[in-house]
Amino acid sequence: MSRTTHKHRSTYRVLSALALLTLTAGAVTACGDKDSAPEHAASSSSSSSSLTKPSTSPGAGQPGVSKQHMITNDGHRLAFHVTQGNGHTIVLDSGGGEDSSQWKDLVPKLHTETGATVITYDRAGLGKSDVVPGAWKVESAVSDLKSGLAQLGVTKNVTLVSHSQAGEIASYFAKDNPKMFSGAVLVDANLPPFFTDEEIPRLVAASQPQVDAAKKDPDKPENRQIISTAEGFSPAHKAFHKVTWPDAVPATVIVSEKTPLDGSPADAQRWRDAAATFAQDGPNRTLVTAKGSSHEVPKDRPDLVLKEIEDMAATQH
Repeated sequence: MSRTTHKHRSTYRVLSALALLTLTAGAVTACGDKDSAPEHAASSSSSSSSLTKPSTSPGAGQPGVSKQHMITNDGHRLAFHVTQGNGHTIVLDSGGGEDSSQWKDLVPKLHTETGATVITYDRAGLGKSDVVPGAWKVESAVSDLKSGLAQLGVTKNVTLVSHSQAGEIASYFAKDNPKMFSGAVLVDANLPPFFTDEEIPRLVAASQPQVDAAKKDPDKPENRQIISTAEGFSPAHKAFHKVTWPDAVPATVIVSEKTPLDGSPADAQRWRDAAATFAQDGPNRTLVTAKGSSHEVPKDRPDLVLKEIEDMAATQH
């Protein structure tokens, strides 16, 4: 998002503890760990329809115009927003607690510069998508995205762009469907190397006060996100730590200079180290540092995000 109100920014920072699966500065400091690691350097609604149909068909939409498609998966509806282009597809997946509006300023620029079809969507419980009760499960999130793309006729030549919590969705999705993706740009994303047996309890402990506070008013959307993400957090992220990214899918890893854990030098360094480790663990992976940026890289450095997406799309197509 290019503009964020003070109220929304406060909500975003609260959500960062668990809905983004990272920590606010104050919460991390509260862990009491004083060790530090060495430093390193406008739309309309429609039912779902295939994007492979000619642009004159009602569901396909006109080139350059965003069109909303309501997709049904597993009994709930999700809002997908499609800007029709030619050839390949760029899918933008928002961070935890964010809906598709996070990318609203980037979409027209991406479409103009690449000519690609650009898709954003609202995950369950966010934006115009239905609420799904219970714990947040990455498997369900992957199913929602995969089903939505399939119903839109998108099954290959996808460049996936994932911010923060969406890195988990990307990791599982790419692992099981490598042939669908031509490349990925992971924007300060949750990556498997970060969620170690040492780090997971720190995240849980630091976030507990926010979870307790959220449970006092569980009907608020932001509180619902915190509570649902907290449920089953430890086992889910022990499993995520073991997920491997497929070598066949090139990836650009953008890591913010300040990281989402700016209040704890030790944890911030672990975040940067995890990004570096991920980039080094396979072929065709590039690490890029977003200088001067907070965790909100799409807002702080949209120029950099745009460049890296364009470069990935140009290289793979």
